[in-house]
Amino acid sequence: MTIRNKPAFLAATCLGALALSACGPGSPEAGRPNTAPPSTSTPTTSGSNSSTPTSTPSGAPERPAAAKGLTLGAADAFYRYYIDLENYAAATGDTTALLNESESGCEGCKEYADFVAKVNAANGGISGDFRFKIKNVYQLAIGSTGRVGGKAQLSVGKFTTKEHPTSKPIISEPTNYIDTIALSASGQNWVMYEMDSAEQ
Repeated sequence: MTIRNKPAFLAATCLGALALSACGPGSPEAGRPNTAPPSTSTPTTSGSNSSTPTSTPSGAPERPAAAKGLTLGAADAFYRYYIDLENYAAATGDTTALLNESESGCEGCKEYADFVAKVNAANGGISGDFRFKIKNVYQLAIGSTGRVGGKAQLSVGKFTTKEHPTSKPIISEPTNYIDTIALSASGQNWVMYEMDSAEQ
């Protein structure tokens, strides 16, 4: 099992229907390009091409200014920030910031956080090119429920996981994924409502 794969029960959730039916072409902002680029003021790892982290991050990434607000541009920037939080959690085992930016009922978020809390680079459970790299975020639209649905293409390099120090290492080859995401408003900002990943 790779740290991105989700069990089959997530595929049966209403995420697909939520993301697609709630965010169809009739949505007020459907089809509009995201005009807010990701912030460059905060270092990110989602676009990094380094094969291994050079050091343990000193703290969780902070939400960039571009990811604040409830626009489609902010939704795009928030997703990129969320991937940075996933990378930080996989490197350190610290899932606090990741879960703070997730709805409490987000099963995919909790599953990922539970896994990397136990198996992470800081405790030797993950090594190699495990950081997610975003290739494209697309089809973002605000639906009638007020949530954002969309998709993203991302990749991960070759990495190794060990669930326990004495476990046989599992080698994962470089893989491309499609994330189907849904974001919901929390106060004046987006948070991750649900996400599901599938190998491309």
